[in-house]
Amino acid sequence: MAEDRRETAPNMGVTERAVLGVLGAGLMLLGARGGRARKVSLAGTGGAMTVMALTGRNPLARALKIRPDGQGEIRVREAVTIGKPADEVYRMWRNLEGLPTFMEHLERVEVQDEQRSHWVAKGPVGPVSWDAEITADEPGQRLAWRSLPGSTIENQGEVQFRPAPGNRGTEVLAHFQYRAPGGTMGAILARMLSEEPSQQARDDLMRLKWLMELGFIPTAKGQSSGRAQHAGEARV
Repeated sequence: MAEDRRETAPNMGVTERAVLGVLGAGLMLLGARGGRARKVSLAGTGGAMTVMALTGRNPLARALKIRPDGQGEIRVREAVTIGKPADEVYRMWRNLEGLPTFMEHLERVEVQDEQRSHWVAKGPVGPVSWDAEITADEPGQRLAWRSLPGSTIENQGEVQFRPAPGNRGTEVLAHFQYRAPGGTMGAILARMLSEEPSQQARDDLMRLKWLMELGFIPTAKGQSSGRAQHAGEARV
């Protein structure tokens, strides 16, 4: 029952619904004035948009795992076990300028002081940048950050470090969330134009695991990545 309620719950904001309603009605009017093929195409598209506007539900949002809060919020939770002590894994993350070593969507991170930093990421249509601040810093246990007000992409992240069972090293639990410009439709577009966020996070964590356990990041051709030379640059 709870799952059924989530499937039928609105996942678009008021503004998005209004825009879709106007566009949908316009397309149906244009379709009514054209030939048969034009009528079917435009009226069908306009009708679908109108239904979404009336119900507030966009089926793509659920398929792409976008939260039904009307704001297009995307949440990602992934984990990996790394055969290294928690303090060592924490230091790798705390060295913010070294994050692009294993997080491929990041171009660079510029540390401004102990709390604030400037991030530049690779977007689907070009670089995207924002300023962020550390919100929690518990050495060897937890690190969290969030974008500052006014950022192009509102986002936040948290990484927890826990002892892995059987003395196998450290369990790294990563949680990221962000809101793309344009609400739900913007989030859908971002997902369609770039790698699926959950897969991206899994790939990043696997690169971190390789980097810390092997000392390099294997490539598709079986050669080590040139970025691996940064493995020992984590701040102490």
